[in-house]
Amino acid sequence: MSVDDKAISAPGPGARVAIDLLPLVVFFAANYWRGIFTATIAFMVAITVAMLVSQLRYRHISPMLWFSGVMVLVLGGITVWLHDDTFIKMKPTLVYLAISSVLAFGLVTRRNLMKAALGSAYPGLSDRGWTILTRNWIGFFLVMAAVNEAVWRSSSTDFWVGFKLWFFLPATILFALANIPMLMRHGMRLDEAREEPPLPPTQ
Repeated sequence: MSVDDKAISAPGPGARVAIDLLPLVVFFAANYWRGIFTATIAFMVAITVAMLVSQLRYRHISPMLWFSGVMVLVLGGITVWLHDDTFIKMKPTLVYLAISSVLAFGLVTRRNLMKAALGSAYPGLSDRGWTILTRNWIGFFLVMAAVNEAVWRSSSTDFWVGFKLWFFLPATILFALANIPMLMRHGMRLDEAREEPPLPPTQ
């Protein structure tokens, strides 16, 4: 691959944020405008467009975007087909549980899958640092799964949508930032990072 090809295939931080978060923004806006079922359809369309843009413009779809896209299309499709918003509400729970299970499996089998996927985002991080980071995110994902279940089962749909916007997204960003001191203690070199450390799924 030439230098030009590498430049084309590597989206900048702003592009990554747009690809990851714009479908969620579309979901929130559509829910406010027309309700959860219209929002679900809009979400499905938006994440499909995000995947196409990522592939056509950058020649790459991240594993996280693939996973989120499949979950949105499958559970969103069931939501619209059965006209039952339970399935789209359960999506964050299933995503968090699936990712935490995969990461835990990697630790048990002595294969740090987070390091394999995100190594270039955390240059210099020691194996011990990768292990701690993975354990931290496993715990965070399990807590978020439990919180999502508690909220959607005990509140209105509009409250749940607002909770996703005002709790899940800020909590994810704050938790990622809270890990930085630990990462630096275990060798991460911010000045050598090729890209901004990616956020885990917020959708």
